Amino acid sequence: FIGMVVLQVLVAFIPGEAIELAAGYAFGGMEGTVLSMVGIVIGSCIIYLAVRKFGVKMVEVFFSKKSISEVGFLKNPKKAKVLAFLLMLIPGTPKDFLSYFAGLPRLTLSQWLKIVVIARLPSVLTSTLTGAAAGEEQYGLAVLMLIVTALLSAAGILYYRRICKEENEAIKPDDLAA
Repeated sequence: FIGMVVLQVLVAFIPGEAIELAAGYAFGGMEGTVLSMVGIVIGSCIIYLAVRKFGVKMVEVFFSKKSISEVGFLKNPKKAKVLAFLLMLIPGTPKDFLSYFAGLPRLTLSQWLKIVVIARLPSVLTSTLTGAAAGEEQYGLAVLMLIVTALLSAAGILYYRRICKEENEAIKPDDLAA
């Protein structure tokens, strides 16, 4: 299961929430959360180290230069820490997508992993608890949690778009090189 989560993180376009729901359903809320977080940390570590080794060229393999320029605010390490934390904390933001940019603004691996663990835990916990509720046939609770999460995610997506629009700066590949 951890390997599936690692793969999901590496292939950022695979939605992680479905796997987190499955973790809760199969393993329960707490064990599902722990297994998911272990996979997320391993996957985030792999991405970070690969980007640090290969720089912006690694990111360009997966994302267009336009996508990279849309997260130009990450080139400022002080801003990057705060904004990365906020964006990882907000439901609905593309967390695994953002992982590919973590190695670019010169965040240390330790800083990045702290952000990943602290900021992603609430979202993972709500997903796995929703899956656990469904597994325990508490369908009303599961549906309620899905609705609340969907509303928070929609708000998070809108907020993420606003941040990207407000903070977008012209970015040069050399600014991002590790």
